[in-house]
Amino acid sequence: MTLLKTAMITALMGATAITAAPAMAKDLRIALQSDADVLDPDQSRTFVGRIVYASLCDKLVDITPDLEIIPQLATAWETSADGMAITMQLREGVVFHDGTPFNAEAVAANIARSQTLDESRRKSELESITGTEVTGEYEIVLTLAAPDATLMAQLADRAGMMVSPTAAEAAGADFGLNPVCSGAFSFTERVAQDKIVLTKFADYWNADAISFDSVTFLPIPDTTVRLANLQSGDIDMIERLAATDLPQITGNADLTVDSAVSLGYQGITFNLANGERGDNPWGNDKRLRQALSHAIDREVINQVVFEGAFAAGNQSFPPTSPWYNTNFPVPARNVEKAKALLAEAGFPDGLDLEVQVPNTTVQLQLMQVVQAMASEAGIRITLASKEFATLLEDQTAGSYTASQIGWSGRVDPDGNNHPFVTTNGGINDSKYSNPAIDELLNDARIVSTTAERKAKYDEAMAIMLDELPRVFLYHEKWIWAFNNKLKGFVSYPDGMIRLENVTWEE
Repeated sequence: MTLLKTAMITALMGATAITAAPAMAKDLRIALQSDADVLDPDQSRTFVGRIVYASLCDKLVDITPDLEIIPQLATAWETSADGMAITMQLREGVVFHDGTPFNAEAVAANIARSQTLDESRRKSELESITGTEVTGEYEIVLTLAAPDATLMAQLADRAGMMVSPTAAEAAGADFGLNPVCSGAFSFTERVAQDKIVLTKFADYWNADAISFDSVTFLPIPDTTVRLANLQSGDIDMIERLAATDLPQITGNADLTVDSAVSLGYQGITFNLANGERGDNPWGNDKRLRQALSHAIDREVINQVVFEGAFAAGNQSFPPTSPWYNTNFPVPARNVEKAKALLAEAGFPDGLDLEVQVPNTTVQLQLMQVVQAMASEAGIRITLASKEFATLLEDQTAGSYTASQIGWSGRVDPDGNNHPFVTTNGGINDSKYSNPAIDELLNDARIVSTTAERKAKYDEAMAIMLDELPRVFLYHEKWIWAFNNKLKGFVSYPDGMIRLENVTWEE
């Protein structure tokens, strides 16, 4: 077997906590832009849910701020010479919040659940795993159908989050009502649209690195209200500070701002074949989707809505990404081309489009700008504002025509495309299906070199930009704001809030 990874990066994992001198424990309060969906790693899909999981559910592996994959519950791993098996060594002395031991049997049970639970969205992420073999209490071998360049990145996210097999078996699809993981904090209480409360887990394997007695997540969709609560001291930290609010923070001696460039995108997803509502002009004719794309000025969006803090975008990767297809740069607005495409499709007088949008301040502002731009080409957009979890439910059920939604991005490029556009993708709410896309994205998982993978993604992106099941708009920057008594916070491109070695100092 050839070594894939054996490095034990304990400094970042905090096996021995390094904290600043006198720090006090407290109840940390974090404001989220929206409420999380179901708290089950196999079923969930919201960005804010992943922020909660960062405190609730440890993963097999994690990432560094530089996107290097490092140990968490798995301490080392090797891949076979033919790439068809991965042997993992697991961390000893770990227990789930209900006392169930974490071991190789638990990992096998988690993988089986992700692959077989009817409601699981992780199936396509782990489809390369054809079997698991427990070869020791803390050793497991993952057998693969073919080499999978994406698998370790998948295990650094929800597919790698370990839940208690005991609790999962007892609860089934209702696991999210009382999630039981092995993270630094255990689930205590949830009030929908109000709060999620987690309590420090005394038996956490890395408990010395945790300084807070509890963490409470509070969904506050209005950016002005979020900021006011931070300024008043009612909350300690907010995720996704609006770029337009930066001037109010700058110069405030009591507050700190940190940021990182996102790995993902924001855009508009169309219903192409998801139920009866997929049978509509927008889902049936790519020329209409192309017309909308031409009607939008992405650079203006960045300046008007985000004061230039973000980046215009037209692909699932930002233009700064090595995976970006440079043959298709961000296009300039072309209203005449948009009108011509509408006429060609049989709508010379324009047509209506309903877009559902999260009920958050920034996303509503974004879509009002898109609405104004589209109207100049004859596209009459109406906005259906919805709480984010409701928006996702309707999107999953096919109860939508178009949806303003984004993706926080993944370390591996597969995560920004495969789940959304392959025929059986776990988050393919469009029900878009193209055999050529399936072949390209599946092949990109198994080819051996980065150059070969890049060629596959370039070819796939050319098709996606022609058929446009997703119209990409921009790439955001994660901006956190927090009380400056909070020390040790490190920003990550995945937007997560990791609390290891973070302290509160008066």
